[in-house]
Amino acid sequence: VLQIVKESQQQHGLRHGDFQRYRGYCSRRLRRLRKTLNFKMGNRHKFTGKKVTEEILSDNRYLLLILMDAERAWSYAMQLKQEANTEPRKRFHLLSRLRKAVKHAEELERLCESNRVDAKTKLEAQAYMAYLTGMLRFEHQEWKAAMEAFNKCKTIYEKLANAFTEEQAVLYNQRVEEISPNIRYCAYNIGDQSAMNELMQMRLRSGGTEGLLAEKLEALITQTRAKQAATMSEVEWRGRTVPVKIDKVRIFLLGLADNEAAIAQAENEETKERLFESLLSECRDAIQAVREELKPDQKQREHSLENDSGKVSNIQYLHSYLTYIKLSTAIKRNESMAKALQKALLQQQRSDEDGKRSPRPQDLIRLYDIILQNLVELTQLPGLEEDKNFQKEIGLKTLVYKAYRCFFIAQSYVLVKKWSEALVLYERVLKYAREVQSGAGAHRNSLKELPDVQDLITQVNAEKYSLQAAAILDANDPHETESPSQVKDGKPLSERFETFCLDPSLVSKQVSLVHFPPGFQPIPCKPLFFDLALNHVAFPPLEDKVEQKAKSGLTGYIKGIFGFKS
Repeated sequence: VLQIVKESQQQHGLRHGDFQRYRGYCSRRLRRLRKTLNFKMGNRHKFTGKKVTEEILSDNRYLLLILMDAERAWSYAMQLKQEANTEPRKRFHLLSRLRKAVKHAEELERLCESNRVDAKTKLEAQAYMAYLTGMLRFEHQEWKAAMEAFNKCKTIYEKLANAFTEEQAVLYNQRVEEISPNIRYCAYNIGDQSAMNELMQMRLRSGGTEGLLAEKLEALITQTRAKQAATMSEVEWRGRTVPVKIDKVRIFLLGLADNEAAIAQAENEETKERLFESLLSECRDAIQAVREELKPDQKQREHSLENDSGKVSNIQYLHSYLTYIKLSTAIKRNESMAKALQKALLQQQRSDEDGKRSPRPQDLIRLYDIILQNLVELTQLPGLEEDKNFQKEIGLKTLVYKAYRCFFIAQSYVLVKKWSEALVLYERVLKYAREVQSGAGAHRNSLKELPDVQDLITQVNAEKYSLQAAAILDANDPHETESPSQVKDGKPLSERFETFCLDPSLVSKQVSLVHFPPGFQPIPCKPLFFDLALNHVAFPPLEDKVEQKAKSGLTGYIKGIFGFKS
């Protein structure tokens, strides 16, 4: 039973939480089964109800009919549960569908009592019925009955897991893990106060997993905190007590310590990163709820300082407190990422790995830039401008992170062999570190969570000596001096026939043989001739060779008209 259900769910939508798609699959499979078994409920004109009885259990597909009916009703109930967050009236339909699923599960259990069904299927049918019964009682908030049903289901699956091979036991153990949070939540509602801690441990053990189990854990933890939030009325921060009237903010503040403890106990960086993101998301939602409370009171926002005490209003101070939590959490997350990158850098120096993008000091520089920006925002929080101790603490933290930022900038200069720039930056790191040591004094408790400055000073001194040695070796290394065979002066091959030069470009597609197009060259221009003697030459007379034109008067004109020639 469980294997059929899980395979169907994973292949038809539940891997992504799409209950509507799975419900459609159950309906189509039911239609196919009824058609194959010729077990139709009448025709298109008239409905005739039929029931599966023990007498017709000649084929195991008759049991599949009942199982698919139960799965269809359960998936519809889960779909309505998602929609009930925005439409509360759908909760009544949800309970009706769950009751229908339990009815089909009871019928399946009754049919499985037949001698034709093996013992394993009988146990799985009982566990399936107990699971759906527990879900129905859970939605009715009948915690004791729900807990009993879930415990029965858990016991059966644990026995089945012990009775079969490890490969088959994986499926049963997964179902046990799914229902364990529900059991602990029922125990909490009955009166077991330790159940909340166990829910947090379950979320921590789930690691970076996604899906129904992670969503269920988050939902149960949120519901538990909502019950505890009813007793919370105020919060104290930096000597000032502020009333908390917003439920979302109460729930967030109640879970803050648990979330921080879970982050501290996280086993790997992936789990820690997921918990940080979850905490930041909850903090943003709480801040948004406070902002919505600030909007109606526009006059209070414009005149946030009270005339008598000079302090900001309670709601504004609460907003500053939540913003402080958000920025502090972002700093811790970036610092955690920086530590992971530093470990990766050390491992890279010991063994070079191909095929992966190796971390660089520039990545750490970017993280410390973000941390310094968050510290600047902390100093500008309303209500803390006059708090000298707070400003002093933030100033010391800024110096610490500036020292680390300078250290990794120097490391990046070392990689490109800029020795003088790196040496100057190492001196700046020592300057910042000494300022932190001299100014710590009464603020040592606030600096405990920060990286140790003394370790940084020791590391910088070692790096300085290493850098000076590398610079001396680099200056005296004959292999680094340019030899004629390695000089690339940009001349084409036609201009350096007399010089031997190793030029890899000669065997590439971009060969430099000649300058093309060729450059302009000076050439002699065409000479110009000026005839200066022409003005001084006396030409011979030519009158005797020029024909004299005869004089003609009126007579000649008349003759010319009439065509007579003289």
